[in-house]
Amino acid sequence: MCGIAGIVRRAPTGVAPEVLGRMAATLRHRGPDGFGFFASSRAGLAHVRLSIIDLAGGAQPLSNEDGSLLVVFNGEIYNYVELRQELRAAGHRFRTSSDTEVLVHGYEQWGAELLPRLNGQFAFALLDVRTNALFLARDPFGVHPLFYCLRGGDFYFASEVKALFATGEIPAAPDYCGLDEVFTFWAARAPRTVFRDIQRLEPGCFAVLSGGILRTTRYHAPRYEPRPRPLADALEELDALLIDSVRLRLRADVPVGGYLSGGLDSTITCSLAAAASPHRLRTFSVAFKDPALDERAYQDSVAAEVRSLHVVRDIGPADVAAAFPTVVRHLETPVLRTAPAPLFVLSQLTRERGIRGLGQMSKAFRDRPVMIAMRDNEIFLFGKEKSRPATSTNTCRATSANSK
Repeated sequence: MCGIAGIVRRAPTGVAPEVLGRMAATLRHRGPDGFGFFASSRAGLAHVRLSIIDLAGGAQPLSNEDGSLLVVFNGEIYNYVELRQELRAAGHRFRTSSDTEVLVHGYEQWGAELLPRLNGQFAFALLDVRTNALFLARDPFGVHPLFYCLRGGDFYFASEVKALFATGEIPAAPDYCGLDEVFTFWAARAPRTVFRDIQRLEPGCFAVLSGGILRTTRYHAPRYEPRPRPLADALEELDALLIDSVRLRLRADVPVGGYLSGGLDSTITCSLAAAASPHRLRTFSVAFKDPALDERAYQDSVAAEVRSLHVVRDIGPADVAAAFPTVVRHLETPVLRTAPAPLFVLSQLTRERGIRGLGQMSKAFRDRPVMIAMRDNEIFLFGKEKSRPATSTNTCRATSANSK
């Protein structure tokens, strides 16, 4: 997890490094390993880094060969090795081994058509230094957040809303419609947030800011169509998809591990990771002091079966209550249940043990979402349709605040 932020000015009034520094400071918990800035008369970019791949060479903002294109990136591109080979064959020169660099060269080569080629979870911004045009993108399932605001003709973006407020140029105020949606649907419906004039880029969308106009386009919309086939064939395909997904997510230059709840999802993920990893897998769990909630027996059973180095933290109501205010601050929205608090405690445990890359089943399916329905002796496998070019476009002008 990293943090990104930036400002694009309507007029060449400059972006002060101090402003970028304040934005980055609010995101430092996302990227404790380093930070970087770019500032000009019309634009500024900030990045805080959690190093996973190419620890020495992946600093951001990162540019293409001639420095005309800059990227700040949060996430992971799992198929970056394959994309790098394809781009090198097309004549692009790489100077790092990071997954970030495939974004600048890929955008040079394919433009927005890069996005359907990416296998990963991501939120990134590409700045064309020559034209001051900005390209923003978010992965199809919205794993990583990306918020933005148009105010007085200037454009602001960041991984978290608090970084936008840190500029001192955007007032913090509630959006009561967004709050109403939280208490109705459990979340504000994107692009709306619970903050006035703050929007979030929707999953599967990209946005282009050029000439003071922001155009948002959906590049991915999953469609599921039944494909009847024998059960054995569908299970063989599902098995191959899961193995490939886990294999790609083990690419890292730091130790990786797995969250292990003892349920079906984490058991499958950790079993596949243990089989594919060249190192002994590390697994992490939280166990509840309340016997009615505790799943320790299942966790221990799976850990023993996959022979992982297993660590458990016992938590009770007091631990959940203590973590909850911090959880709300990071989620930047009212939280209607306590489930995120144990996950936050679990994340603290992994950080204390020096583990940065964690796997869970939801990630394994985000690459190629699969739904299964059974009838008699047949199975229906619903696979993600190949992403299509833009299907819809929304336009707003940077000369006025966002309408809701």
